Amino acid sequence: MRRDDIRNLVIIAHVDHGKTTLVDCLLRQSGHFRESELKGERILDTGDLEQERGITILAKNIALDFEGVKINIIDTPGHADFGGEVERVVRMADGALLLVDAAEGPMPQTRFVVSKALESGLKPIIVINKIDRPDARVAEVLDETHALLMDLGMDQQLDEVPTLFTSATGGHASLQMDTVGTCMQPLLETVVASIPGPEVQPDDPLQMLVTTLDWSEFVGRIAIGRIQAGTIRQGQSVELMQVDDQVAGGKISQLFVFDNLGRQEVELVTAGDVVALVGLEKVEIGDTVCQPNHHHPLPRLTVDRPTLEMVFSINTSPFVGQEGKYVTTRQLRDRLMRELESNVALTVNPVEGSDSFAVSGRGVLHLSVLIETMRREGYEFSVGKPRVITRENDGLLEEPFETLNIEVPSDRLGPVMELVGERRGTMQEMTTRSDFTYATFSIPARGLIGLRTRMLNATQGTVVMHHRFAGYRPVEGEVPSRSNGVYVSTSTGKVVAFALNGLQQRAEMFVAPGDAVYEGMIVGENSREEDLAVNPLKEKKLTNVRASGSDDAILLKPPRRMSMEAALEYIEDDELLEITPSQFRLRKRLLHKNDRRRADRRGS
Repeated sequence: MRRDDIRNLVIIAHVDHGKTTLVDCLLRQSGHFRESELKGERILDTGDLEQERGITILAKNIALDFEGVKINIIDTPGHADFGGEVERVVRMADGALLLVDAAEGPMPQTRFVVSKALESGLKPIIVINKIDRPDARVAEVLDETHALLMDLGMDQQLDEVPTLFTSATGGHASLQMDTVGTCMQPLLETVVASIPGPEVQPDDPLQMLVTTLDWSEFVGRIAIGRIQAGTIRQGQSVELMQVDDQVAGGKISQLFVFDNLGRQEVELVTAGDVVALVGLEKVEIGDTVCQPNHHHPLPRLTVDRPTLEMVFSINTSPFVGQEGKYVTTRQLRDRLMRELESNVALTVNPVEGSDSFAVSGRGVLHLSVLIETMRREGYEFSVGKPRVITRENDGLLEEPFETLNIEVPSDRLGPVMELVGERRGTMQEMTTRSDFTYATFSIPARGLIGLRTRMLNATQGTVVMHHRFAGYRPVEGEVPSRSNGVYVSTSTGKVVAFALNGLQQRAEMFVAPGDAVYEGMIVGENSREEDLAVNPLKEKKLTNVRASGSDDAILLKPPRRMSMEAALEYIEDDELLEITPSQFRLRKRLLHKNDRRRADRRGS
């Protein structure tokens, strides 16, 4: 049977196509909130990193009431690096709002999220968003979206797929392409009419797949998922069907359903409800919650394999422990293991023969968010150069390839083509609209490392890049690494302006006067290919003679300050990025000059 009083809905789209803004609009027009409860923009993006970066990192659950029907809405990340979040939560839904930007059209991540939604049997509703953009091309984008659905093998007739035309910022939706709506009510009406209620078996033994884990310092783990069959009462004893047919017991101490922006504690829930369970200490994502002695596990969650790996290790610089709270190998290991509990797209493996850990994820952004989160929590550690994960297939070594989409002003296309070509990228498609060129490339994943920074520099910050994992292919030739060497400090102490004045003539410096440096720390980029050992602490020698002009003011160029992603993409195999709560530093893996020389001789 189906429940007609509930609709479970996931919102999917490419990054920046307006998912979170649309949810904000629905919340504002629902009439269930005071204005003070809906302050600012991106209401659901409550995390500090989400607010700062302007992206959704974790999937969010809310619920709205519309004409007696409860609509459970799941907002998902749009960035490719957080696709694991999408893969998990589609299992809780029966339908999907597919948002597509009216100017950009379907993008790489659009294909990925749509494929996951169709694989899970979700009924789509097409929402062409941002129709008020000056460069909107609504009819073309709708045709492109239809073509995407057909290409992915949708078994539903295209003329049966509801379509709406919206502006989330303007707060209106319409069923007609050439009509501007007045509010979002047509969207909610379409959801209720087109998305089926959940198929349930309320009288069967309990089954609930845990798709998300939350955590509270007061109650510990909170298991979130949709009940497939049966009912759950507060205080009820249940069992968890875990990996490798392991069984763990537990008791539901608290039971919640989603209500508007928060959760409401209830005594009883039944099949079809999206719920949060408290009291299951050993619960993991992918577990099935069952009645005791009724073990019928649901298929466990599967996600795409990670494509990028970094090595995490404890900080070994002379400044270790000065800024961080957690600095030991045990603390680092425990934190990474805890991350695995909720981040299903991540893997962590000890590095044999060392106290380091190989951490694998979907991309540099995926791993840098983890790094930044740990840094803010007080952890101090170092990470190595990102490297792609290869595999062997029938004796042939294969590497991951990505589909790269570029949007750039047409007059700056030349540097883009040159950079992508150097990194083994091949063009698949190119179109021009107005003053912009849109190009699609196939490129090895390792070719993307460091590409964004170089692309932004080459186009004066005007390029827009999106990429999506495309599959594995045989390893191609070498990809160029960093062409410039670096300046490496030979001393430990505070940087002196006099020293920088001499060094900046042949280098771009990363440090400013007064910055603390140590031996082996990278302080600048050499204008030549080789690394150079320098002393940034060198002071002017004092004499009894004061020559004319000798005490003129020193003019220093501003130091180059890199973002974390840029720093991760900048370092080479013999270098590390030192992470502390207050800052991060580039350094050589071997701090002492003589050790690096011996290593070079052994390598040669």
